[in-house]
Amino acid sequence: MELRPSAHADTFARDKLPPPAQWPHLTDLGYPDRLNCGAELLDGTIARLGRDRPALRDADGTVWTYGELRHRVDAIAHALGDRLGVRPGNRVLLRGPTTPWLAACWLAVMKAGAVAVTVLAAQRPDELATICEIAQVRHALCDIRSVDDLAEAGVPGLRITTYGGDTADDLCRLAEPGAAPYTAVPTSADDVALIAFTSGTTGRPKGCMHFHRDVLAVADTFSARVLRPEPDDVFAGSPPLGFTFGLGGLLVFPLRAGASALLADWGGPERLLADIGKHRISVLFTAPTAYRAMLPKLAGHDLSSLRRCVSAGENLPAATWESWYDATNLRIINGIGATELLHIFISAADDAIRPGTTGVPVPGFEARIVGADGAPLPDGEAGLLAVRGPTGCRYLADARQAEYVRDGWNLTGDTYVREPDGYFRYVARADDMIISAGYNIAGPEVEEALLRHPDVREAAVVGRADEERGQVVVAHVVLRAGVPRGDDTVAALRAFTKTRIAPYKCPRAFVFHTSLPRTPTGKLQRFRLRDVDLQ
Repeated sequence: MELRPSAHADTFARDKLPPPAQWPHLTDLGYPDRLNCGAELLDGTIARLGRDRPALRDADGTVWTYGELRHRVDAIAHALGDRLGVRPGNRVLLRGPTTPWLAACWLAVMKAGAVAVTVLAAQRPDELATICEIAQVRHALCDIRSVDDLAEAGVPGLRITTYGGDTADDLCRLAEPGAAPYTAVPTSADDVALIAFTSGTTGRPKGCMHFHRDVLAVADTFSARVLRPEPDDVFAGSPPLGFTFGLGGLLVFPLRAGASALLADWGGPERLLADIGKHRISVLFTAPTAYRAMLPKLAGHDLSSLRRCVSAGENLPAATWESWYDATNLRIINGIGATELLHIFISAADDAIRPGTTGVPVPGFEARIVGADGAPLPDGEAGLLAVRGPTGCRYLADARQAEYVRDGWNLTGDTYVREPDGYFRYVARADDMIISAGYNIAGPEVEEALLRHPDVREAAVVGRADEERGQVVVAHVVLRAGVPRGDDTVAALRAFTKTRIAPYKCPRAFVFHTSLPRTPTGKLQRFRLRDVDLQ
């Protein structure tokens, strides 16, 4: 397809798009040629509904109205261009706990025409360095509480500006309180707005590039047509803004609807239940793990404000759905999304829900089940899930684009069955990705971290079914001769991996072997390890 003229002075992102022949088929939703999603989400909503409505709130109960949010966003956007030298198209890394300030930084990057690279506060220096290398990041806005690992990453030429501190060069001071309104850069609807990173089965993260129109498309499809939020809704949930599940559910969707959102880090099931009552949450986004964890703790909590519950990140078992419904009389809206498609593309709500299935294609999307050759399979037969719609996979300069997109369809890596009534039922992941409590974890990446320990000769990491978390990470390890296979070694290996990769990726269980199963050609047979008894 032919792209509209770009407003980016730095053309890196557009230059690194896949070849047009490798793009997925994309549905045109009719957005104008010039479109800035930050301006639409903020200025456009204010024009429709006014500036005095609540927009964002924090854990302490502080509320920013839409007018106050725009004032801070515009001040940050001015600081980006006037004080920090950020130009349209530059990649800006965003890092910190889930707070209104992080959201304001994201919106400012959008309005300034730059490209947001939002990462998790839990990611370690090596992971951050790799992301910055792939995306050629030279600017970062970082919460003062999360700056140490970013500084330790040692990214060449990276300018880190902190917020939440008390220094003269803190972003909150650079963003002048009396700054004039900021006119958003007139980006193309096809300009890259964000690069979201997801781990591949090789462990090398993939940068998923999404346009300004894509950000609005997920709000105008799943949110508008399935979730159907109202302006008085209050959104909340557990996913951080570094996950596109959280970015959509806790920022894009509420702002597009003129609603508000509580932005606070996941503090466990008790804290989330308390927040629902305290802040009168009406729309909840979280993973099946969290719904299961909240069930035994419901007593004494006021859930009367809650009207919408959304689940994604891992498969939602029918038993979890039914237990939640029996306890709360609330139907969980199940869904499957992908970083490559930005958000949810199969789902169902209200009377259309069929527990045990994911749902049907979200309006605007198509889905089918295909075999390894890409040919459609009949209903009832398990195969690969293929999807297409207004959003789709565009990896940043990555050969894996040709694997994910075939004949215009996005192959998500999930095995599904399409039932005769048109509903899609999840079967399993089609690759070695481990999905634990909503996190995607690449086994080879964990193996690589373990193999850096001097006592580890071989390592294989697989997922093992777990009632509470969906799957847990299990490490199968061959130790150096003479190293004891005891609790002390387990503790040492676990502590070591936590210095190399984010804690949620680290093994929860270890199994020690004298050798690992391999084919005659030396290829590791991970499937033979999935049912091995834990030690």
